[in-house]
Amino acid sequence: MKKLRVLVTCGATWAPIDQVRVISNVSSGEMGHLIACAFRQKGADVTIIEGPVTHTLSCSRQGGNPFKIIKYRFFDELARILNEELARKYDIVVHAAAVSDFRVRRVSKNKIASGKKLRLDLQAAPKLIKAVKRLSPESFLVGFKLETSLNLKNIYRLAGPLFMGSGCDLVVANTLKGGYKGYVLDADGRVLSKAAGKAEMAKDLVGILTS
Repeated sequence: MKKLRVLVTCGATWAPIDQVRVISNVSSGEMGHLIACAFRQKGADVTIIEGPVTHTLSCSRQGGNPFKIIKYRFFDELARILNEELARKYDIVVHAAAVSDFRVRRVSKNKIASGKKLRLDLQAAPKLIKAVKRLSPESFLVGFKLETSLNLKNIYRLAGPLFMGSGCDLVVANTLKGGYKGYVLDADGRVLSKAAGKAEMAKDLVGILTS
């Protein structure tokens, strides 16, 4: 059986304000790490594109195939690395990184003086996931959708744009409100898995992708 080649993105993404300050988010990278570890347990070759994470990749010291880890911090770095790696034609791409939704329209070339009010002019950032199928159309693409309010009634309405706009094959719709809950959906709106924890979700998702 052919060994799967898997690309996993994880972690937060920085958008600069000036030369020392950034806009970011609270993603720890844990979900991507758990997914990468679950794939390695299945014998896959896994490459991780990893942002500024706070979670430790605990399974990296255990036996099995070593990970290739490519680090990034800023939005533009992630975009460049994705373009380069997708040319390698992975079997599965799991885009779990929390990519910046907004960027500062004009980044200051110097450190902005503190002690005064600051108003930021933000613009929507490009959706990097939309480039995955264009650059690697044969890759099986898994996208992630995080919402504060998520239930079985609104799940496909919220996750649907990732199928239609980005060509995702599966979407993990999840929420942290009241504790982690996640659902794996296919393009027909069927819920393939429901999980009450990140480790359970990672195991279920990889099980679906390798069955």
